[in-house]
Amino acid sequence: MNKRVLFIDDDERILAGFRRNLHGVFEVDTAVGPEAGLAKVKDGPAYAVVVSDLRMPGMDGIAVLAKVRELRPDTVRVMLTGFADLEAAIAAVNEGNIFRFLTKPCEVNYLKGALGSAVEQYRLVVAERELLEGTLRGSLRMLSEVLSLLRPEVYGRVSRIAPYVRPLAKLCGDPSPWQTEAAAMLCLMGFITLPDTLVSRVERGRSLSAEDTAVYQQHAEVAARLVANIPRMGGVAKAIAYQEKNFDGSGFPADAVRGKDIPLGARILRVLLEFDRLVGAGQAKADAYKQLRQGAGLYDPDVVAALGEVLGEEGKYVIMQMAVKSLREGMILAEDMFVTRGGQQLKVLPRGYALSSVALAHIAKLARYDAVTDPVKVIIPADL
Repeated sequence: MNKRVLFIDDDERILAGFRRNLHGVFEVDTAVGPEAGLAKVKDGPAYAVVVSDLRMPGMDGIAVLAKVRELRPDTVRVMLTGFADLEAAIAAVNEGNIFRFLTKPCEVNYLKGALGSAVEQYRLVVAERELLEGTLRGSLRMLSEVLSLLRPEVYGRVSRIAPYVRPLAKLCGDPSPWQTEAAAMLCLMGFITLPDTLVSRVERGRSLSAEDTAVYQQHAEVAARLVANIPRMGGVAKAIAYQEKNFDGSGFPADAVRGKDIPLGARILRVLLEFDRLVGAGQAKADAYKQLRQGAGLYDPDVVAALGEVLGEEGKYVIMQMAVKSLREGMILAEDMFVTRGGQQLKVLPRGYALSSVALAHIAKLARYDAVTDPVKVIIPADL
């Protein structure tokens, strides 16, 4: 259990007292002044609890704990001050979402009890978040895989962009990367409602009539509405809804939202989906990336720059021929996989599809009755 507690105060003697009295009960860390404290919160390991003095030069404890909340939302915040000021206590609770408001001098056993309660609160918050994220990820992954079997061509795109989502979210400072990953998994769910001919024209970059454009634009709205029905998925639904929105405010939906006001997850999807479309149309990755950089107003330049960094790391992948029986979860198809049935070749899974346990079971089942592409060329991540 995380029992790290950070005390922020401008009085070194008080901090020394905390270290002395709480040693062995909590993992005590201290910082002299607001700037040093926030630097530790930002760059150091996660603290279960941050305790800040209220009256400090430069920045008061209310502002400090509000910033802690922004940097580390899970960390429990406690205010400690020698001024029994009700107005300050109310402001601290409202602005920094404070767990406890304690006054100095604080009796050691009472302080230990309060910190113990704060550590337990941190444990509960983290456990709830991990349960929520894990449950949602598992459920969404299952839904994505089922839909991928129904429309492998469309969901091959999801598999192809998936390896880029997490590193891009990290480089762009995404505060909720799991939401962006979830949005990427389900962003093309609305394609299920589109005619195959329309999907084919979009994938090939063909021009669309006004009527076809109106129909196509509905896919993001349909997917967003479906996802919005899931509790606590409002942020994911919004990222999906704005995936066709250009950085300059043009595109769909036709509203006044533009630039950094567009959800970061949507800006990431906009870049990745267009990059995948260009590569799928036959462009080399370098040429596709160059075209993205030239798309002034269409894409967030920070996301495009981050994609360049991610592409530079692709040397860590190995491409090789692999027997079907040796395929493992996490490998990525480097070529289309076909099954021969009745003298005809039928595509089973598209190039770029990330193999999951469901896909492997599906391939094994097909191989028992028909001839599948064997061996097949795959991309193997270095950490697999």
